[in-house]
Amino acid sequence: MGTSLGELAVVRHGQSAANAAFAVAEAEGRLDSGVTGPDAAVVLTGPGRAQAAALGRWLAAQPPDRRPEAVACSPFLRAVQTWRLARTEAAAHGVALPDATLDDRLVDRRMGELELLTTAAVRARFPAEAARRAAAGEFGYRPPGGESFHDIAARVRAALDDLERDHPGRRVWIVAHDAVVLTLRHLLEPLTVEEVTAVMAAGPVLNASVTRFDGDGLLTYNAVDHLR
Repeated sequence: MGTSLGELAVVRHGQSAANAAFAVAEAEGRLDSGVTGPDAAVVLTGPGRAQAAALGRWLAAQPPDRRPEAVACSPFLRAVQTWRLARTEAAAHGVALPDATLDDRLVDRRMGELELLTTAAVRARFPAEAARRAAAGEFGYRPPGGESFHDIAARVRAALDDLERDHPGRRVWIVAHDAVVLTLRHLLEPLTVEEVTAVMAAGPVLNASVTRFDGDGLLTYNAVDHLR
């Protein structure tokens, strides 16, 4: 299926405070990750900021015909910080990258009442949800007040349609979240629900990774060579 853009690249934001805290909390089975406030306001960690800067250095070293011509970004702070830091680093190396257009349709999965809750906390506070999630499957499960992946696919498809209309044949980058990366694989390769579920089970979308598509579909997935 692919895209009518010259190329579409989607970057997951750098490591966030929630990514770091949840990794520890989940490993230890804690109820509380220590992360408070709305998901949209979660910031990058020091390593996440370093990842964003590395992305900018790498882009500055690319030839002009490999750099983005337009950028769309989730308005969540961790995504905005990622692109802002990448642009700043590229500018320090003499390369101007495009400013990003913020698009609410590119936000992370809205988890409703389960926002920023650990697995243990969900089991303790919403004991019926684990069974409902297993029965619906990850794509079909909609947490209370939140979104299923089918809901995400609808809004990401609308955002992509606008990008393809506004930037035909151009190199466009999206800076967003793991849910958006996986949804684009579903839409553009296209992968079935079962295939995307298998990708999710195989491992996470890595922080600051780059996934690229062209008119034929997927070019690269989860690439992090630029961070080394």
